[in-house]
Amino acid sequence: MARTVALLVAAGSGSRAGGDTPKQYRAIAGRPLLAHALDHLVHPRIDAVQVVIGAGQEAAYRAAIGERPLPSPVIGGATRQQSVRNGLSALGGATRVLIHDAARPFLPAAVIDRLLDALDGKDGAVPTLPQVDSLATRAGAPVPREDFVRVQTPQAFRFDAIAAAHAAWSGGDATDDAQVARAAGYDVAMVEGDPALDKLTYEADFLRAEAALLTTRVGFGFDVHALGPGRELWLGGVRIPHDRGLVGHSDADVVLHALTDAILGALAAGDIGDHFPPSDARWRGADSGLFLDHARELVARADGRIAHVDVTIICEAPRIGPYRDAMRERIAGLLRLDMARISIKATTTERLGFAGRGEGIAAQAVATLLIGDRR
Repeated sequence: MARTVALLVAAGSGSRAGGDTPKQYRAIAGRPLLAHALDHLVHPRIDAVQVVIGAGQEAAYRAAIGERPLPSPVIGGATRQQSVRNGLSALGGATRVLIHDAARPFLPAAVIDRLLDALDGKDGAVPTLPQVDSLATRAGAPVPREDFVRVQTPQAFRFDAIAAAHAAWSGGDATDDAQVARAAGYDVAMVEGDPALDKLTYEADFLRAEAALLTTRVGFGFDVHALGPGRELWLGGVRIPHDRGLVGHSDADVVLHALTDAILGALAAGDIGDHFPPSDARWRGADSGLFLDHARELVARADGRIAHVDVTIICEAPRIGPYRDAMRERIAGLLRLDMARISIKATTTERLGFAGRGEGIAAQAVATLLIGDRR
């Protein structure tokens, strides 16, 4: 039976993207680029995936792949072509191979189908897109764009053909496997590519890719507790001098409770009572910062981040203004955000209702989250 293997080349340093981490291990929407690339190679017509990594990248590779059942990675060479040759040498029993770059992680399934269909009559196939921008030489002379296409990966080949072509290649470093195949006399078809396969090279490319993957979610939270004697008053994780404190099973911090519920709501993860039931003695008198930290961790597990939070405290007393920045600082620390992303406001009810009569304090909160798309 025909056996199709995807050879994923992830051995480069990614220096043009900036930073100290090779770009294939850089996080996009909460997950490494390599993880996105591997997820998009899950396809009914691909039987196995072999990854090629750079020397010394073993630990980063293991962290990026998680629990995926993959064979041991192949160590690449000093150039992309050498890395491909090293990878091809490890593909015993392959009939067809898709040679792909981790820097193009968002591979549509339709492109895989087009490439493999083209191999029924050709030695190889590459995805291309038409050149839509005007072209010119550096001297400014126009170049007919109709004569050019943008070549992408993965590039598909009969395994025996591309292995022989790489073995025979003597033209220096080849950055394109179709070039190697054509030099050996093999027939390589062009199929329709996809803009989703644009290569991530520079910092701006990563920012655009992440923006496309992140979904904005908004959650709303509300909490109220009565004021009573013999209790400390905690608001926004800050102890505030007052003649009474809020009454509740935990420290009754309505600000942190409302904010926790807002984040849980944006995640569609229930409410604070689901995660910390008042019937559980463990939470008696507990610091409500534990609840907010738990909500933050759930956001991280969902490949997301908290973009902004806004809290309104509703009470007649105490005055909130003198403690506003301390609350913002405490919440910023719990959520691991800059204080500029934390808003705290206060209002009264013009002496109407329970808050107006000084019987309790309420808080409402809105949390805006950016959640990664796991396509």
